[in-house]
Amino acid sequence: MIAVADASPLCYLVLIGEIDLLPKLSLRVAVPQAVIAELLHEDAPELVRAWASNLPAWISIEQNPLLAATGLEKLHAGEQAAILLAESIKADLILLDEKAARRVAADRGLRVTGLLGVLGEAATRGLIELAPVIDRLRMTSFRASPALLKATLDRFGR
Repeated sequence: MIAVADASPLCYLVLIGEIDLLPKLSLRVAVPQAVIAELLHEDAPELVRAWASNLPAWISIEQNPLLAATGLEKLHAGEQAAILLAESIKADLILLDEKAARRVAADRGLRVTGLLGVLGEAATRGLIELAPVIDRLRMTSFRASPALLKATLDRFGR
């Protein structure tokens, strides 16, 4: 299955030590150059920059699609490029965390999930124990309401 990813889900999967869940979920991930630039930015965590400097074989870097569409202007460059790339390659899934980007992608007919959806699917398949992974996520700068984290644990936790 082909997925296009924005920076946030990749960043946090790296930070919590679970980036290898993506290929275990049978995902081959395409990322636009704008997302790679975000992952390599000097403000990105060192661990993320190191990972993005030596990408695994299941990640492919794609050219940024031309921004010919309207309705994306309020999104960050990586989100815009990810949505346009997902449309252009007819991706099976797009990984986005920001609410506005998720709404735009869904409105454009894309199948959307985020970091918590990936973790939930991994827990459902028995690849992770969700509670300790969520605990590690809480130690990062990931922004999610306590209610959303609890709902994720209630839905997917074992």
